[in-house]
Amino acid sequence: MNPKNPLLKQIQVTPIAAESLGARSMCTLIQTPDITLLLDAGISLCPWRFNLPPHPIEFQTIQTLREKIAKVADKTQTITLSHYHYDHHTPSFEDWIVNWTTQTETARQIYQDKTLLIKNPKENINLNQQKRATRFLKTSATHARVIQEADDKTFHYGNTQVRFSKAVPHGEDNSTMGYVTMTTIEYDEEKVLFAPDIQGPISNYTQQLILETQPTLLILGGPPFYLTGIRVKECNIQTAINNLKTIVEQIPITIVEHHTLRDEFFKQKLFPIKTRADQVGHMLLTAAEFVSAENSFLEANRKNLYSMFPPSEKFQLWIKKLNNRIICKPPV
Repeated sequence: MNPKNPLLKQIQVTPIAAESLGARSMCTLIQTPDITLLLDAGISLCPWRFNLPPHPIEFQTIQTLREKIAKVADKTQTITLSHYHYDHHTPSFEDWIVNWTTQTETARQIYQDKTLLIKNPKENINLNQQKRATRFLKTSATHARVIQEADDKTFHYGNTQVRFSKAVPHGEDNSTMGYVTMTTIEYDEEKVLFAPDIQGPISNYTQQLILETQPTLLILGGPPFYLTGIRVKECNIQTAINNLKTIVEQIPITIVEHHTLRDEFFKQKLFPIKTRADQVGHMLLTAAEFVSAENSFLEANRKNLYSMFPPSEKFQLWIKKLNNRIICKPPV
């Protein structure tokens, strides 16, 4: 039984990596009596935020979470991929700044001999993600045992159904960021809906699909407050807030993650939504809170990390090399 959701007795939900656990990710382990699934086995850091690279504590955290993802993947039969951003899948190239990956070993540890249920790499996809999808299929995915496109399909494992939505917008309708698939895991009358990077949802169509599913537990990428007026219109943020408020009224427990938690003032901005959830006896949590862990919003607090924990001279020298485009593993 999940301690934060007694309504789930047969489906076990374990966040593995998340913004509230210290890095960009929504990697989640789902276990039913029939199957173990690892959703979106990727993780990243923001290379520059507040004109600063990741703090050493962020690098230490992504290293720990990378190891955790690999360890969990080793005991998993099936891995899903909702879209082709690097915080949702693991690429095969060396990168010690954003993805904390080696040329081949990191991806091999995750995808070796697995069944991959992936978003269609050619349909409902923007050019950038299409390029990444092609690269993924030629590199990381070659370690897999089976690869199946999953959009708008249902897979049966004993009494468990794993159902993928049609592609929905990565944010607003017709978003330049492309599309993602949502995943519903159902066992008996229990349902978990995984809805990454829907940004609220901003799209009313996406909200409708979520409400029609009526999940027991919803895991979603919330409103991107930190992009308001920069890459996301203020009216779209307000739509996301309104849609999320309706969602928490109807769904018993919602885990809000990802873009929302990159804003250092997200708690104030979510306050009306949290208040509404409380009023109807529902729960709005982060992934960390769901597993009774301490929230660790490292990216949102990057300026404070540099102020409170000044990096070593070696790290400062590494930053200078980084500015000169000499990319190497940071001294952490």
